[in-house]
Amino acid sequence: MSFLRKQVAPAGLANPAGRQAVRICQSEPSVGGDKETDEKMKEQDKMEGFTLIETLVAMMVLSVALVVILQLFSGGLKAGRLSEQYTAAVFHAREKMEEILLVEELTDEVLEGDFDDEFKWKAEIVFLEPPEEEKAETQFDTFNIRVEVNWNEGERKKHFEISTLKITGKSTEKKKAKSGA
Repeated sequence: MSFLRKQVAPAGLANPAGRQAVRICQSEPSVGGDKETDEKMKEQDKMEGFTLIETLVAMMVLSVALVVILQLFSGGLKAGRLSEQYTAAVFHAREKMEEILLVEELTDEVLEGDFDDEFKWKAEIVFLEPPEEEKAETQFDTFNIRVEVNWNEGERKKHFEISTLKITGKSTEKKKAKSGA
């Protein structure tokens, strides 16, 4: 019965690339011969490579880690897109609020419309009546202005809302009504 043995060439016979030369040779088993050499060869055979179980476990760990990393990346992209949409909604709401605040005389009303992109807006202007005892003394009118911006994120509806108060001088219509009465 013959065995294949791996022999390493002495250090002086290394190839030009700097690696040691390995030679496979066929030999007869030693019978009562060199036990140290046989034990070293058994140890080397045990230490070479990975078992199938080790390889499968490593592949499973790697695949689970890869799935987690991809899910985190996907979640980051979704969060970035949602943040971009909220930023656009804030700018649209502020733009519409500034337009309304520039109007000289406000009245109670509800306004609606669309922006050039997927966003829609709704503005509600409400006159705030002063208390009865302060009506005659009050030199100004107060309006509550609320602007809401809506858009769709997939199947879900998202919205952003801002509100403010605008204080104006008494409207000319109310002044005429008081002087004519």
